[in-house]
Parts: sequence; structure tokens; C-alpha cells
Amino acid sequence: MFVAWRDLKFAKGRFALLAVVVALITLLVGFLSGLTAGLGSQSISAVQSLNSQQVVLSTPSGGNKVNFTGSAITEAQASKWKSASGVTDAQPLGIGQGQAQVGSSKASIAIFGMNQGSSSNIPSQNGHVVLSETNASQLGNAQTGSTIEFGGRLFIVERVIPDLWYSHQAVAWTTLADWQQYASTTGQNDPYATALIANSTGDSQAGDAAAGVTSVGGLATLLAIGSFSSEVGSLGMIIGMLVVISAVVIGAFFTVWIMQRSADIAVLKALGSSTKALLIDTLGQAFIVLTVGVGLGILITTGVGALLVESAGSTIPFVLSAWTTLAPAILLIATGLVGACFALRSVSKTDPLTALGANR
Repeated sequence: MFVAWRDLKFAKGRFALLAVVVALITLLVGFLSGLTAGLGSQSISAVQSLNSQQVVLSTPSGGNKVNFTGSAITEAQASKWKSASGVTDAQPLGIGQGQAQVGSSKASIAIFGMNQGSSSNIPSQNGHVVLSETNASQLGNAQTGSTIEFGGRLFIVERVIPDLWYSHQAVAWTTLADWQQYASTTGQNDPYATALIANSTGDSQAGDAAAGVTSVGGLATLLAIGSFSSEVGSLGMIIGMLVVISAVVIGAFFTVWIMQRSADIAVLKALGSSTKALLIDTLGQAFIVLTVGVGLGILITTGVGALLVESAGSTIPFVLSAWTTLAPAILLIATGLVGACFALRSVSKTDPLTALGANR
């Protein structure tokens, strides 16, 4: 690493410029990662809170992808699926979206309806609603005991809980009976549930075949939420492209740099330096530049991200965690080193006789 350090000191302007470029790319990747996680959370946190092993959705026609939006489970389908071998618990879940009102204050909300006792968020009786903090704030700071209007009915606020989200709308929780009554006003015929929440899977394939439904679990459950799959897919592709660009920039820089230093490398080889030592020296140089650049970018991302989380709240959904800071940093350093590896061919192929004037 002696040559690498000397090189960094001698051409500090060039290496500083490269470190700044890496820092800017890291800044973009870090912010996009935090934004992707924030947007994802505002689409799926309510479904995640149910802690289900599997979600049962109606099978769409035409081979389309299963999704919550177009799902409608009948009572007969639910009964057939629950009767499958090994299934011990499958609770109906109704999902709807609409507008609530208190006086002149209005708020777009998502409604989750379930049987009492199936979730701690469900109100204790019909005619009551559990609001998220965001909705309570939008509805004139509604509190326990307040009355809100939704779907042509009046509901009493039983309590206000921390925000849970579905498709970028804060969720209000009602009983299944209240949700079914609301769903009937939106044009659904004899609504029973949007999905079944199963915490004991049993023989789900047999249940799916008997009821004509599709059960999904894990990531597939989250991808059945349209807003989540589209946002995460788009932003994930952008992040991937930025990571590739970072590797290309690093590889191109060190390739050109080594080509310019080919005579110096030939002299070092002629003086007895091994190819292995020179390769380690080159990769070490790339690692130093990457570490400085990525570290600077992540430091800025963490500082600004913390300000966004504290001041902006749900206005700019941003998540600051190891997955949005350390994970992108490690990925960028790793891909940057891969890019730098393409420059190593120039080191290994440099002929020491060049330094002795054999090619003149």
C-alpha cells in the first residue's frame, strides 16, 4: 500500500473528485432507499400488523395477478377454505376506502373491518371506530368520544392509535359487520370479506382448490398490494441502475489511471515488485476512495434523513435504518471494487521490459 498512499497524496485532486462523485451517487442511493422504505411502509404497515402466515384472496379472472383491490371472498368460499385439513384459524378481513368527515374537516381513509377479538385494533362494538393519529388530526383533532361520519353513518371514536397505512391512506378500524354494511353501499352484492387472514396454514392447497381462491404468504402478500409492488419495483430499478453506474465510474477511472501509470508500474515490476503486490495496491487504493466517498454520502444521508423523519413526518415518508444506510454503503463499496477489478488486467499485463526501453 506504500505506492497507493503516495499516489493518493500526489494526485489528491483527481482522487478527491472521484470520491465526491461516489459520495453523490451514495447520496442518491441512500435517499432513494429511505424513500422506498418509507413509501413501502405507507402501503403495507396495516397488513403487516396482522402478522398473518397466509392471506387468502379471490382468484382473478384472465390469469391476472392476485391483489387486494379486486378481491372478494364469499361466506361459502370462506367456509370451504376453513374446512381444509389443518386450518385452525382464518379470520375474515374487509378492506374499503372512502372519505370521513367531522364538520367541515374531511379525510381520506382506509377501512379495515374484522371480528372483535381478531385484532387488538378492532373496536369493542358495532358503531365504534378506532382512528389512526393522522386521520384524527385531519378530522379536527378527533378524540375518544368524538363522532365522525363515514359512508353515510355516524361512528363514535373509541380510541386513537399510532398510524398504520394501506395504499398511502391511514387506516381506521371497524367491526366486520360495520364494514359489510359500508361495502353494501358501494355496490357490492352481499359482501362478506375482502380476504381471509390465516395464522395457521394447514393444507392451503386443498383449501384453495375447494374454495376456488388463492392463498399467498410472505413477500407475495405485500406484492398483492398494487401501490407497493409498483413503487418498490420502479424505485428498486433506479437504485440498481445507480449501483451499476457507480461500478462503471470506478472501473473507468481506475482503468484510465492505470493506463497512464503503465510506465511506473513497469518500473516497479522491473525493480522486483510482484504482480500480486501491485494488484493488492491497486484494489487498496480503490477501497480507500470508495470508503471515503461512500462514508461521506451516507453521513449526509443520515443527517438530512434524520431531519426529514423528525420534521416532515408522513409528508415525506422516509425510513432511516440499517437497511437504508449500511446496506447501500456495503453494496456500493462491493460493486465499486468489482468495477475496479476490470482495471487490474492492465496491471497484470504490464511488461517490465517496457521500463528498460525494450519497446523503443
